[in-house]
Amino acid sequence: MSLDAVRRIADAVLYEGYILYPYRASAQKNRSRWQWGVVMGPGYAAADPSERDFTQAEIVLEHSGQASVQIILRFLQVQRRSTEAAEPGPAQTWDEAVEREIEFTVGRDALLGTGYVHEFAVDGGEERESLAGDGDAGTSDAGAGYAVRRREPLAGLVSVRAFPLEGPWQAVRLRVRVENRTAVEPVPPRRDDALPTALVAAHVIMTAAGGEFISMIDPPEWAKTAVAECENIGGWPVLADPDGGRDIVLSSPIILYDHPEVAPESPGELYDGLEIDEILTLRTLALSDDEKLQARATDARAAALIDRVEAMDARDIVKLHGTVRSPRPAPSGGAGASGGAGASGGHTMIARTNAAGESDWIGDPDVPWWDPGADASVSPDTDTVDIGGHRIGRGSRVRLRPGHRRSDAQDMFLIGRIAEVQAVLLDVDDHPYLAVALADDPDQDLRIAHGRFLYFSVDEVEPCEAAS
Repeated sequence: MSLDAVRRIADAVLYEGYILYPYRASAQKNRSRWQWGVVMGPGYAAADPSERDFTQAEIVLEHSGQASVQIILRFLQVQRRSTEAAEPGPAQTWDEAVEREIEFTVGRDALLGTGYVHEFAVDGGEERESLAGDGDAGTSDAGAGYAVRRREPLAGLVSVRAFPLEGPWQAVRLRVRVENRTAVEPVPPRRDDALPTALVAAHVIMTAAGGEFISMIDPPEWAKTAVAECENIGGWPVLADPDGGRDIVLSSPIILYDHPEVAPESPGELYDGLEIDEILTLRTLALSDDEKLQARATDARAAALIDRVEAMDARDIVKLHGTVRSPRPAPSGGAGASGGAGASGGHTMIARTNAAGESDWIGDPDVPWWDPGADASVSPDTDTVDIGGHRIGRGSRVRLRPGHRRSDAQDMFLIGRIAEVQAVLLDVDDHPYLAVALADDPDQDLRIAHGRFLYFSVDEVEPCEAAS
């Protein structure tokens, strides 16, 4: 099985926040790096209660009785780069990263027996690179100096244990725990000093053979109790097969949905998944030549990012702008499905009544959902929704019953008020909402003219015909 697609997601996790725009070592933002999935050495974790020396993932695994699990632990090892100049001057320092992977397989006997523990060690080291242009480390020009990269040795273990579930189901609660066992004396006094002995952005990819994982987000009824009992610390496991399978899981320090994907429009890593590619790309292009020079000198990955962004043409940049994918699935019943608000193929249907008095489903997944003017399949002015057996649309009168999930205290003044429906709308998840105007407010004509409505879900109103 190819894990390339899963690794693309995992790499985005691995380098999230690695170096932030404007990609220069002098930038204030880059003085607070290494925030995601940091597993500290036990000494520093004991001294600082905000840190931990382990991460743990638990997830339910159905199996055939012959299950095995492949484990891939991935993390960054901090490599501290400094400059040794031949002539006195300020030293330049920067923390780089070295990717590390620990891979092993837990067979059936260990997995369904007493468990398995895999110990690992990562060597430290030091390299010296001449800063004398094309010269090598042995023949550097006078005054050029060296870039020195140092890494501390690391040690840790991964324990895998399966706990059988009670009941008729052949399933286990699988626990994968990663511990940093790197011993350092004396204990580093500051977080910055402890980072070279940490596992940074640690995450785990699990692949099952002879079994399938249960979604933590949407488990079947029989597994809900077992899923609720899973204890995840420092990570969250999601189904990661992009084709929708259940045999691969990514336990990430960043919470993801099941089956995450990297947007195909993204040209490459920008190291900040919380931003928008288009914005970061345009901002990077706006850097001065001197700022770009500083960024290239900061880190090889920053240099590659600058080069990639500068090589983009107008067509590449246009791809980053305005890409929207409709959340609506195609209706399982097609045209002619029964009208009214209901479930069909995982979506909510809105009914439209045609000239013959017949209703059909109005969703079209190929037409933009965000623009009623461009989507002929929706008509807020004429669409209707069924509430308690009553067809509700524009002009219908309803009594407001704001739900308990609302947090606005002013909603208490709307309870029991009569409102007139102005439009039937869908949100991005295809849930119907009513845009209404209060019937007894003297300035409602002005509000309606400006399109300033109140919005309620269908379970927060009742038809006046049905109200007591």
